[in-house]
Amino acid sequence: MTTALIFPGQGSQAVGMGKSLAEAFPAAKAVFDEVDAALSQKLSALMWDGPAEELTLTANAQPALMAVSLAVVKVLEAEAGFLLKRDAAFVAGHSLGEYSALAAAGTFSISDAARLLRIRGDAMQKAVPAGAGAMAALLGVELDKARELAAEAAQGEVCEAANDNGGGQIVLSGARAAIERAIALAPERGIKRALPLPVSAPFHCALMQPAADAMREALANVALNAPAVPVMANVGAAPLSDPDAIRASLVAQVTGTVRWRECVEALAAAGVTRFIEVGNGKVLAGLVKRIAAGTATMSLGTADDIRNYNAQNG
Repeated sequence: MTTALIFPGQGSQAVGMGKSLAEAFPAAKAVFDEVDAALSQKLSALMWDGPAEELTLTANAQPALMAVSLAVVKVLEAEAGFLLKRDAAFVAGHSLGEYSALAAAGTFSISDAARLLRIRGDAMQKAVPAGAGAMAALLGVELDKARELAAEAAQGEVCEAANDNGGGQIVLSGARAAIERAIALAPERGIKRALPLPVSAPFHCALMQPAADAMREALANVALNAPAVPVMANVGAAPLSDPDAIRASLVAQVTGTVRWRECVEALAAAGVTRFIEVGNGKVLAGLVKRIAAGTATMSLGTADDIRNYNAQNG
């Protein structure tokens, strides 16, 4: 069985995430302590006790989700004898999850990943004035048709496909008025549903260029190693191992489309038969089931998940 580890993105956060891991496994607690130290913030306390509104802030949610994912990886290594280079063929992550994937594969340290995601979250939040941007989910549509709708709704403003999540789910991002026009036009264009998303900024579109510039500067100051296994990159939907190519891809990812459907299809085509979602929630496993029918999926995010994995793989 050929395995890929996949790492969730923003939206998967929840108060309490990671707490059972820290209480049960020293390897997990060490990750949360390292992230707290890297950020000079007791992020773990916010993760476990809330408030939810503060955890959901982009600058907190991004390093917090990475911390849970890496805690799971470190527990798998310590408790299950998991070795990424031997036991997985690829890693991939959804948006910020790509940083988690790269940290798991040794491209950069957990501390550097936490600091980079704090910079990324802050920069994404500041790139567009509050209320000026928006995002919407389109259901029952493929990418080409969604892009046609976005172009029609733009009317000189930014309106772009931000995420191709698979299963007919496309997310648009851009100027608020343009997104509102897209939602209004969707039924006339045969799109089943169009829903505004409760987000704080219009991610993965041209309006994020200031954040891309910030990440170019931040990534230039961090040493990147070749990953232990290739990362299936969001913007190219192709495997990368070269550090310079990874750095460029992470910059492009800030304004580019997250091509998750194509990433999963490419992994399946490369022989992956099992996808293990590493971190909080089960969103990605659900998407994989819709994209690559017949592959096995599992989600590991709690102490009980790890115990069940050990029982099955012991």
